[in-house]
Amino acid sequence: MTYSIINTIVVQGDAELSAAHAHGMATGMLCANEQAQSAEWLTELFLHATPVADKDRATLAYLFEETQNLLVSDEFEFDLLLPGDEALLSEQVEALTHWCQGFLLGVGFTHTASEQSREVTEILKDIVEFTKLDTEAEGEEDESDFMEITEYMRSAVLLLRSELNNRGSREKAKGSR
Repeated sequence: MTYSIINTIVVQGDAELSAAHAHGMATGMLCANEQAQSAEWLTELFLHATPVADKDRATLAYLFEETQNLLVSDEFEFDLLLPGDEALLSEQVEALTHWCQGFLLGVGFTHTASEQSREVTEILKDIVEFTKLDTEAEGEEDESDFMEITEYMRSAVLLLRSELNNRGSREKAKGSR
């Protein structure tokens, strides 16, 4: 699924959102709760927005489910939904900041900060810092930094999913005793 298709759908519903923000939110929700459902995400995503057509909702639900599958896959195929290489680097960096904002919102919808590991706290702090990236990026050094951050995010997302879901499982087991 391409960034532009998802972006068109999301912007129709709320011009302040982007595909990157929406995908970040879905990923954050799934990292904090692997049982999250696309309906929950769509409700949060379009809470203050114009309803989208059923066909578009189905496309977004498919994106959510595909993201869910990629997050649990052993193939390390998960990737952030960002504009492709044909977009200006400044647009890609801006989309990355939106993705990170969405991710933090998604985690916040489904996860409380109680008893999270130091590693989780550090990664979340890094993601907060990525929301503040300078979007006036150009040149090879900025492109290299962008690639490095997106690779870090891919790994960080998978680690957070594992940590947050395992902690949730342990807390549920404690509560049932």
